[in-house]
Amino acid sequence: MKRLFWVVVGAAVGVLVVRKVSQKAEQFTPQGVAKQVAGLGTAIRAFGEEVRAGMDAREAELRDALALDGRQPNGHPGLDADAAARLTRDPNSTWRDTR
Repeated sequence: MKRLFWVVVGAAVGVLVVRKVSQKAEQFTPQGVAKQVAGLGTAIRAFGEEVRAGMDAREAELRDALALDGRQPNGHPGLDADAAARLTRDPNSTWRDTR
């Protein structure tokens, strides 16, 4: 009975090891490598889209801070001297925050 138990345990462990080794070996076949490359391409594309979205958001903040899309209350495009000085002291603020 004791031997039968160890034979069953050994067979079960053997099956698990063979399955794990087969799965790892599958990753190095041409189809497995193609799946990994496809996943990497998707991740790179998503990262690029996030970077572009961040760049667009930051550009909008800067354009708003520098009033490049409109006219200042004094009638001139861009920043007046006071707003430029405030923005120099605190680059995270916008000209609207410091009026």
